[in-house]
Amino acid sequence: MGKQNTGLHFEDFYLDQRLRHATPRTLTEGDVALYIALTGSRFPLQSADTAAQAVGLPRRPVDDLLAFHIAFGKTVPDVSLNAIANLGYADVRFLQPVYTGDTLSAESEVIGLKENANGKSGVVYVRSVASNQSGKAVFSWNRWVMVRKQNPEAPAPETYVPDLPVEVPVSELSIPEGLNGSGFDVALTGSPHLWDDYDLGERIDHRDGMTIDDSDHTLATKLYQNTARVHFDERMMSSTPHGRRLMYGGHVISICRALSFNGLANAITVAAINGGTHSNPSFGGDTLYAYSEILAKEALSRDDLGALRIRTVGVKNLDSQEVESPTYEENGRLRYHPNVVLDLDYTILMPRHRSEC
Repeated sequence: MGKQNTGLHFEDFYLDQRLRHATPRTLTEGDVALYIALTGSRFPLQSADTAAQAVGLPRRPVDDLLAFHIAFGKTVPDVSLNAIANLGYADVRFLQPVYTGDTLSAESEVIGLKENANGKSGVVYVRSVASNQSGKAVFSWNRWVMVRKQNPEAPAPETYVPDLPVEVPVSELSIPEGLNGSGFDVALTGSPHLWDDYDLGERIDHRDGMTIDDSDHTLATKLYQNTARVHFDERMMSSTPHGRRLMYGGHVISICRALSFNGLANAITVAAINGGTHSNPSFGGDTLYAYSEILAKEALSRDDLGALRIRTVGVKNLDSQEVESPTYEENGRLRYHPNVVLDLDYTILMPRHRSEC
C-alpha cells in the first residue's frame, strides 16, 4: 500500500466518525492582503485598524469568510478529496473574531450518510468546528457533500439524514466582545444606510460585476489550502460532463459578499450563515453579479446594533436585474434560473442610527 493520502470514499465513512484534520494554519497579514487582492472586499472593519478600534475592537479582524475558507480547507483531505460537488451549508456560527497571528485547526464529525440511487456515490453530512491556538471555538458549521464510491459494489454505510436547522436564532448570535456600533462612522463606507433604513422584503441589486479568471480562483483556492481535485486537475475534469475545472464555491461566496458592499456597505460583520446552495457551477471566465433580499429584520437587546437576515443570490454572465428570485416547484424544491450559481441565506450585524435624547 502506498504512503500517499488518497482520501476517503463514500463507503469509508460511518456515523459518528470523528476526523481530526491536519495542517494547522497561522493567519498572517499576507493572507489578508492576498484575500483583498482576489476579492476586492472593502468592508472597513476588516480593512483598517482605526475603523475596528472606533467600534471597540482591539484591531481589524480577519475577514469572516477568509477565516472560514481556511478552516474549511483543513477538512477537504478527509471529507471531500473525492467529492463530486459540495452541496450546501447550514447552521454556520461565527463565534468570535479571528485576528492575524491566530492559529486555526479543525475537527469534524460525520452526522449523516445517504447513498445515491445510482450506487456510485453518496452524500456525506459533517459537523465541523474550528478552534484557535487557545482551544477556543471560533466558528462551527454543517455541510453536506457528494462523494464518489471507490467500489460501486461495496455495501453502503448506514443511512441517516440529519434534521438540520433552517436558521441560527437571533438570540444565539455571538456578538464580538467590546463591539459597539454607536462608534461607527458612515463616512468610512460612503453609505448613510444603517439597520433602521432597510425594509423587510426589500431587494437590492448590487450592480457591480466581477469577471473571475482561472488564475484568480485557482490562487484563491490555494490560499485556503483546499486540495479538492475538481478545482485543480484540468486533465481529470476534462473527462467529466463539465469538461473543465470547477470554481470553488466558497470563492463564489466571497466574491458575492464583496459585490454586496454596493448596497450593504455597513454590514460590518457576518454573524451566521443559515443555509447555502451552489445551485449551478461556476468556471474561470464567468462574470459574477449579485442581488440581495432582506428576509428578516431583528432588533437586539441593545440599541447600537441590529441583525439583518439576508438572502444573497449570485448570478453568472447575466445582469442580476434580469433574474427573478428562485421559486418553489410542486415537489417543494427550489427552481433556479440556470445562471444562478449561489443562494446564500446569512445574518449580518449592522449599526443603528443613534437615538436622540
